[in-house]
Amino acid sequence: MFMGNTPFITVRTSRPLSEIEFCAWVAQAAPGDRLEYHRGFLVLDIFPMLGRLADREREELSRLGSRAFWAAEQGLVHLVQERVGPDRFAYIAVTRPKPKHAAASLSALLLEEQAA
Repeated sequence: MFMGNTPFITVRTSRPLSEIEFCAWVAQAAPGDRLEYHRGFLVLDIFPMLGRLADREREELSRLGSRAFWAAEQGLVHLVQERVGPDRFAYIAVTRPKPKHAAASLSALLLEEQAA
């Protein structure tokens, strides 16, 4: 399907996003929807010696980054980085079209992952 000149709009939250909120967005997003789930330098931001985040915030960010990578591995999203400044990136998840033959829901995939 040709999408014409429809602009892609990235949703950016005003506060840090949790892993659960990310999962909820993935489950409800339409193909092509974009979510900025982190802004910074993710690898450094989750590293205890270099990060400027408190332990709890760093752990939540680590879970969020891992969940985004997992969602990409499951074919649910594409992960994109946009440079916004020196050593600073916008980490964006773009929802992929859901396969017509998909029988498993996101919650089923999450339960399957926990059982493994």
